[in-house]
Amino acid sequence: MKIQKILKRLLLLHPKSVDLSLKRIKRLLKDLDNPERKITNVIQVVGTNGKYSVCSTLREIFETAGYSVNMNISPSIKKFNERYYFLGKNISDTELYNLLSEVEKINQNKNITFHEFICACFFLAASRKKSDITILESGLFFRLDASNVITRNIASIITPIGMDHKDFLKKGTIDEIVYEKCSHLLDGSKIIISEQKKSTLKKIKKNISKNSSSKFFFRENYKYKKKSDGFIYEDIKGKINLPHPNLLGDFQMSNISTAINTSRNLEQFNIKDTHIKKAITKIRSEGRLQFIKKGKLKKYACNNEILIDGAHNPLAASVISKYLESFYKKKKIIMLLGMMNNKEHKKFIKIFKNKINSIIALDIPNQENFLPKEDLSKIAKSCGISASTGSTIISTFKKIGKENENALIFCTGSLYFSGEILNLN
Repeated sequence: MKIQKILKRLLLLHPKSVDLSLKRIKRLLKDLDNPERKITNVIQVVGTNGKYSVCSTLREIFETAGYSVNMNISPSIKKFNERYYFLGKNISDTELYNLLSEVEKINQNKNITFHEFICACFFLAASRKKSDITILESGLFFRLDASNVITRNIASIITPIGMDHKDFLKKGTIDEIVYEKCSHLLDGSKIIISEQKKSTLKKIKKNISKNSSSKFFFRENYKYKKKSDGFIYEDIKGKINLPHPNLLGDFQMSNISTAINTSRNLEQFNIKDTHIKKAITKIRSEGRLQFIKKGKLKKYACNNEILIDGAHNPLAASVISKYLESFYKKKKIIMLLGMMNNKEHKKFIKIFKNKINSIIALDIPNQENFLPKEDLSKIAKSCGISASTGSTIISTFKKIGKENENALIFCTGSLYFSGEILNLN
């Protein structure tokens, strides 16, 4: 409760949840004696999709090789503490309370967004908890995101880029998004570019053409090939025969390959093939193609399977819909959908046409800026998909459990929605 009270106060420090600028966080960091300048072992991860998977894979690889890791992700799924990972574990409630209190006192109620404040907190804690490597997931875009205050890093990673957050752009084009994410990556480092659409890759290459960093492109400098018992990773250093990773979906092999290429190109670390093989079998990832196999909601669902994924943009919907193809011929798929207000709802939903049987739209609990379920249901119907609304998450699971057997309940549309389902379970 003490932590929740502080977090609620922090939300009142700025009238907007997002206000793209680096002025406020730089002011606070200066008051904190610029802790970000004391962190020089950073891997910055930018992009639209796959950032969490890449970050999680990197963490497993380096920890398996015996190195200590600090990591900052956003958003959290079940608990705020998940955002701060220091030296092998998420921050404890006591440490989090003390950290937030210390920075709140130094900030003196000055104007700053919630995201900027909590980024400053991470930099302060990471500067004190020295690690061998720091993994930093960028927030909205990158150029004016609070994570873009590092002056020196060891690598930048560009994960798949697609349309998202159009409401924060002037024209709402992919060109703008690529510019925001790629034009201000640090020079004199290494940039690893993941698998991209051909048209997007051209834009990325143009934006980083004058960057002096060494560049490693998927297909040109590294690649992977799927096989029955796993996949083969290959780059200039050779091939690695790898088992199936502890992540569902063939697309994850691409994300994992990007993380592998990054680790193999950081010569200051001794990453062996055996480390990589072991690491990918124990990647921890919640809210991303995760089956719920026990708990309250599973009990309500009876013999129906539950799969959740925080996909919330068309690019993510495309890869998730391919994963669902194997289920569609075997069983009924009922989508439980909750989405935030600022997403491309129709484009997202339309991708699942002919892949699912029906949609039940729900409001997202404990969030303010969700799209009302009635509106979501109407959009789904306009896409030619059978749709209705549910009263609550729990009552919807109970109803599906009574009326169906051996169906797949697929919950998606938002990481916040996934988090609420996991917490209820």
